[in-house]
Amino acid sequence: MDRISALRNVEDALTEFEDGEIDLGSMEIRVRSILRTYATSFEEREAYKASGPPPVDGLVVVADSPRDARERIQNLVDDVDRFDIETVDQHK
Repeated sequence: MDRISALRNVEDALTEFEDGEIDLGSMEIRVRSILRTYATSFEEREAYKASGPPPVDGLVVVADSPRDARERIQNLVDDVDRFDIETVDQHK
């Protein structure tokens, strides 16, 4: 998905929300899915989610591999060495 397509899809979701066709939760799910699809379309990257202590729990990064994802998270959060990484389903 290219940038223009992503923006159009987000705009469509916003319009449907404003028109009362979808609720806030549905719009959030659609927009999150659009953004993850857009972000992971570069070089076949994946979205990875960290679980562990509060500084990293729930962080999502886009990376080439679980190892790369772990390094990205460690660069974002200081002093956290122990956490798990899982691939994120882009449609959730």
